[in-house]
Amino acid sequence: MKRDKRKKRRQCNFCADKVEGIDYKELVKLRRYVTERGKILPRRITGNCALHQRQLTVAIKRARIMALLPYTSE
Repeated sequence: MKRDKRKKRRQCNFCADKVEGIDYKELVKLRRYVTERGKILPRRITGNCALHQRQLTVAIKRARIMALLPYTSE
C-alpha cells in the first residue's frame, strides 16, 4: 500500500493564541512574516488561516506606510 506523502497542515499561530486582531505596531510579530527582501510570506508557508493572513497583510502594509517596516531590504 502506498503511504500518503502529504505533510500535515500547520495550525494558524494566531488562532492557537486566540488573537482577535493583528496590530500594525507589533513589529516583532510582523517581522516573522516578512522575508529579508521585504516580501510578505504566503499562507502555505506560514500556516495562517485566510482570515488572519488578510489581517496580517493589512497590518504589514500599514506598518510600511507608517515607516515602521521597510518596503525593501536596502
